[in-house]
Amino acid sequence: MSTTPLPSPPPSMAPSPSHWRRYRELYALLAVCIAPVVASYLAYYVFQPSGRTNYGQLIEPQRPLPALRLTALDGTPVDPASLRGQWLMLQADAGACAADCQKKLWLMRQVRLTQGREADRITRVFLVTDDAPVDAALLREYDGTLFLRITRTEAAAWLDTGAAGATLEAPIWLADPLGNLMLRWPAAPDPSRVKRDLGKVLKASRIG
Repeated sequence: MSTTPLPSPPPSMAPSPSHWRRYRELYALLAVCIAPVVASYLAYYVFQPSGRTNYGQLIEPQRPLPALRLTALDGTPVDPASLRGQWLMLQADAGACAADCQKKLWLMRQVRLTQGREADRITRVFLVTDDAPVDAALLREYDGTLFLRITRTEAAAWLDTGAAGATLEAPIWLADPLGNLMLRWPAAPDPSRVKRDLGKVLKASRIG
């Protein structure tokens, strides 16, 4: 009596050891590329597990850094990609920089200093939205701030002002090292609460 041979088991769908050996460098490269993105998303949502504890308003949906036409104050073009890699505290205002504008510059400087060893991960950016000259005394006072010119139209297209009727000159923003706007602080913000927000996000993310 003949017996019908049992069918062979199907080949395993799992990659063979030789497959892993062959492509392990590729997988490692992919992991290195993806890890900062994953970390950024974790940091982006770290403030809202069940109840919101952040002071600043989360920017939703994300606003990636566009191909802005930026120049230094001397007219030299600046590549927007050069802004990536650090956490950015941003403000937008006229070159004359009246009292409220100067308060924002002061707050960004002081809050950055309060971050101690983490301060070097933060860059302060003043987007100058007109052609007015910036006072030399202001440049000296806030040395370390990156002063960049941009058209007001382009600045408004990227920077989310929040509520209808809010002006571009009111808030301070935070962008992550990938160039995504993340938080918007209100006009005349509380420095201690801004400090707390910034400390939380720097602690939660190791990128930038």
